[in-house]
Amino acid sequence: MRTKERAVDLEKWQGRKRPYDLVKEFVVAMVAVAVLVFACSSIFGSPDERAITLQDWAKNTPSDFVKTTTSELAGGTTSATYGAPYNQASEGQVLGPLKLQKWFGVKVPIEAARDFVVAPLAMSDKPAIQAALVQWKSATAATQSKWATGYADALEKAGEVTSVADSNGSFGPVPTMASGLLDIAQVGALDGMLTTQASPLPTDFTKPLLFLADGTYLEDLAVEQHLGGDQWGMMNETGSYPGQSWMWLYSFWYQIEPLKSSENADAQVWAIMGLLTLGLLFLPKIPILNQLPRRIPIQRLIWRQYYREENL
Repeated sequence: MRTKERAVDLEKWQGRKRPYDLVKEFVVAMVAVAVLVFACSSIFGSPDERAITLQDWAKNTPSDFVKTTTSELAGGTTSATYGAPYNQASEGQVLGPLKLQKWFGVKVPIEAARDFVVAPLAMSDKPAIQAALVQWKSATAATQSKWATGYADALEKAGEVTSVADSNGSFGPVPTMASGLLDIAQVGALDGMLTTQASPLPTDFTKPLLFLADGTYLEDLAVEQHLGGDQWGMMNETGSYPGQSWMWLYSFWYQIEPLKSSENADAQVWAIMGLLTLGLLFLPKIPILNQLPRRIPIQRLIWRQYYREENL
């Protein structure tokens, strides 16, 4: 049966023919699409909003900026505990026994407290900040953690504030460091400092983006635009513009349990999509499935006029 079907597929076409100018069709289609693109861009503009900067963050939600800065010093932020490719702080994403994230290793070494806070402050010419840095660097790691953790807890209890009084000096130089970095960020200098740490050209935005993501400001803006992970954000666009609807299958897996609450959802969804892609790639070789087009002849419904005229 299969040999007969294959022979039919290889038969030379005997039906009606008509001339077809592929180049002409391509040129017409390209011109039509170009006209539509320019027309739509002129009428609607770009759906993308202005890039978010550390200056925006420091000006709009200074309390969140200070709290995040303190948490960076305490080593409790996402960046500080992320693992590869930034540090060795955690195993990262795993897939069963496969430690995928750790296998790739540290490719972009980042020490959150040093890179996001201490290094930018070292460029300041204010004596108070320099004295605070000397005190910070001379302390042990345990003392540094005690200072930063204590100040982070105090800020959290105080609410929407940018500083908390330190009557007995239990926070060490952390309040001065946090306030100093806030001042640097509010004048727009911190963005440049973080993008030029590795290169004089401001082309690498890894560090400012990681620092920004450690706070709640960026996440809150994303939720407002319905871009959160639990809002099918992967297939949305900012504002009221339609997004990437073809991403629904990828985003779908993040909405169901156990993937929805899994710490390794990224690796698990990646594996599922990989298997589905392989299934699609090898569909002609999979028994039963490769016979579905013949068993469910949808093409006869689509090309019903042709089949009717040819009496097939």
